[in-house]
Amino acid sequence: MSGQIKKMIDSILQQRSKGSALIKSTTEAKIVMKGVNPSKYDINSPDDPDVIAKLKNIAQEFGVTV
Repeated sequence: MSGQIKKMIDSILQQRSKGSALIKSTTEAKIVMKGVNPSKYDINSPDDPDVIAKLKNIAQEFGVTV
């Protein structure tokens, strides 16, 4: 199922930012620093198990669920 990474990134950003553009951009930067570039993925991107594992760890660190 392609697009799972994009959905996970969007979920993390939405839960963390709660509508704040500043927190969203800060969270995007933190995700990039942890090794995943959100702008690189779209709904048609293939699902890479390594990236999915990284995002699950990031979500756990941020205290959100994916």
